[in-house]
Amino acid sequence: MMKKYLKNIIDSQESRAGYLFDIFIQVLIVLSLITFSLETIESLNGHKFLVAFEYFSVIIFTIEYILRIYVSDKKLSYIFSFYGLIDFLAIIPFYLNIYFISKNIDLRGLRVVRLLRILRLFKLFRFNDSLILLQNAFIIVKREMIIFSFIAIILLYVSSVGIYFFENPVQPEEFSSIFACMWWAVSTMTTVGYGDIVPITVGGKIFTSFISFIGIGVVSIPTALLASSLTGLIQIDKDDLVK
Repeated sequence: MMKKYLKNIIDSQESRAGYLFDIFIQVLIVLSLITFSLETIESLNGHKFLVAFEYFSVIIFTIEYILRIYVSDKKLSYIFSFYGLIDFLAIIPFYLNIYFISKNIDLRGLRVVRLLRILRLFKLFRFNDSLILLQNAFIIVKREMIIFSFIAIILLYVSSVGIYFFENPVQPEEFSSIFACMWWAVSTMTTVGYGDIVPITVGGKIFTSFISFIGIGVVSIPTALLASSLTGLIQIDKDDLVK
């Protein structure tokens, strides 16, 4: 009986309690992200209120995570689902922080762990219909996105290799290795072109022009696929409302 009652609150917005629970969690997520940002201000870093709020929010998120496991019909399916992993990663930095401090572990690694707190943002996807629509659009074109991601990685490597052989002999400091050239490849393929590293050889300039044109397609085609998928879902929603 208690499990069913909790399930109606946690997994449904139909009841008033469920609606208020969802609103509370959403507000807490936003506030926790704000405090995370405030901690980057040197004068506020370690402030008692921010620390206390982090303790409070983590306790709530931990209780939520445990309750979601408890009310889930397929516990392992939830734990290893997208939202299950996000719920876990949203709280684990806090406990790793405590562990690191207790073991006197080098705190330089702690900064990376703290960065995981930003994953709390993805918890909002569970509660917002618009974000759920965007998530479903990604799912529809998931296979195409994987294909283009694989192609993009190959092109990134080929671009890095190509510019290395063109520019390394004349600019050994800027294009010191294929791995160093990957920064140039990313900025060129995404058509950002920061201009901090530029080719000066004729071959390098021609190669860069070629890669820039390819980059337009690499960026625009996945964007068009996602936009088309999202438009289709929005139209289906509109048709359902008309009916």
